[in-house]
Amino acid sequence: MKPVLHRGDLPEALEFGPVVAIDTETTGLDLHRDRLCLVQLSDGSPEVHLVKIERGQRAAPRLAALLTDPNRLKLFHFARFDLAMLRRQFGVLCRPVWCTKIASKLARTYTDRHGLKDLCRELLGIELSKNEQSSDWAAEELTEAQLRYAASDVVHLHALKERLEAMLEREERRALAEACMAFLPTRVELDLAGFADLDPFAH
Repeated sequence: MKPVLHRGDLPEALEFGPVVAIDTETTGLDLHRDRLCLVQLSDGSPEVHLVKIERGQRAAPRLAALLTDPNRLKLFHFARFDLAMLRRQFGVLCRPVWCTKIASKLARTYTDRHGLKDLCRELLGIELSKNEQSSDWAAEELTEAQLRYAASDVVHLHALKERLEAMLEREERRALAEACMAFLPTRVELDLAGFADLDPFAH
């Protein structure tokens, strides 16, 4: 795993494979108060590309083109938050998407532990360090520890997807999971419109 940092956008000549794992780092978890600081991308190759987003930046054309490319699957863990942050920052909705957290909740009904660290430990035998999770992602210069942490949040998502797909197939829930993921862009629009606590299917 080799983190490669870019400022503002992806390099013009950079090419990605058909499935791109994506994560974000922000100044906090409030969609209306906090801001996007970093976007991490991995297509399974040794290099993990990190795009540092500057304060007030509203455009990243090459990143936006990748996020909206209908021929590339965008792979997330807890896609709901990342998609909302990317939507608010750049005005784009990622499609198509796949979320390991949704897959885990539908496949691993024997537990309520669906965090990325839990999934990596159980399904891959990998212990993730979360030491940098609450660090200052808006800092002008990110530390090597921050870069390694950010890269580790996407580098295992391809393997997790493979394991979770097998579990969903076994339990005959793959189509249900994919239908939930297809609804994610609408869920994001509800969140950003102020309906984060609304369950439109409740009585």
